[in-house]
Amino acid sequence: MSDPNHHTWITAETSAGRLSVDPGIGNIRHLSFVSGDRQIEPLHTAPWVEDPEILSDAGILPVERRLSGDFFCAPFGASDLEDAPAHGWPANSAWNVGRAGAGSISLTLAREVMGAKIVKTLRLARDAPLLYQEHTISGGSGGLTLAHHPMIRLGGRGRLSCSTKCAVLTADQPLEPGRHRLAIGARSEGLAHVPGTDGSDIDLTDLPIGDRHEDFATLVEAPGAVLGWTAVVREAEDDVVFVLKDPCVLPVTMLWHSNAGRDYAPWNGRHHGVLGIEDGCAAGSAGHRAALGPNPIADEGVPTALQLAPDQSHRVAHVIGVIPRPDGWSSVRSITVSGGILFIEGDHGASVELPFVSGFFPETI
Repeated sequence: MSDPNHHTWITAETSAGRLSVDPGIGNIRHLSFVSGDRQIEPLHTAPWVEDPEILSDAGILPVERRLSGDFFCAPFGASDLEDAPAHGWPANSAWNVGRAGAGSISLTLAREVMGAKIVKTLRLARDAPLLYQEHTISGGSGGLTLAHHPMIRLGGRGRLSCSTKCAVLTADQPLEPGRHRLAIGARSEGLAHVPGTDGSDIDLTDLPIGDRHEDFATLVEAPGAVLGWTAVVREAEDDVVFVLKDPCVLPVTMLWHSNAGRDYAPWNGRHHGVLGIEDGCAAGSAGHRAALGPNPIADEGVPTALQLAPDQSHRVAHVIGVIPRPDGWSSVRSITVSGGILFIEGDHGASVELPFVSGFFPETI
């Protein structure tokens, strides 16, 4: 395992933004965008990442010691097939830097995952507040779960919107017994009426969903979707953070609600107002082994693992972006891509247009 106290960040910059990556564990350590006279930071960094006591505690996984930004999980969650830490080696071990500069960074995981090579490429747009990410998984064998793990933090309230889902499923086991708001093993067809532990309905679009709690829910993309998206209007920050995916590769979006529900190290009750928007191919929080057999997510008609093969490569595409909140917006109605333009439509009908790399995702129009 790599040195968890690695501090040599690799940086890329364009006129639109700045990105720093920690190659010691492969996570995004800092991301900021420029919009007019504003500098906007869409991602969360845990408050203990510079705490010497936490950094020296070998009993805490590197991914938690340096919890920050976004990272790539393979497998996602519990690694109960290969001898690897939770969220796998991509989130806990070293990446070799291949190229850095001109607004982009390329890295290769120093270890193989189930015999596969993983290459990470991150590229900042020059003309829009967008970070393009690609992971190429080549070779290997067996079924592999995976997910991105971007985290945003709300200083106040927020409103979540997303592309159409066919189901919302809560975890079969609570992340923290007695500290969860969502009922266990529940299913809903909408985000606004998810069963709660007290018998009431919880509205997942209205953030935060509770106080001093840890919760997890899996959203399954609707059949036929071309672009998957999730957006959060952050009231205190007065902006709109959004993430985009190819739903054919990443058919689920897993929401991790972390709001001061853990009292032990490194959390110590100080990790609050955080929402993980974890687009992936996985069986929710059930772990790697469970994803390869029958499970509630697969029962919804989507794959829960990527099938590796020695002569095959998989491309995992993902985008993180942010815009200042337009006047009057309380939520996002739709996000589409067409003709090299990203269209973000608010709940009052107005839209924002951003230049977008043609062909990065299958286009929606």
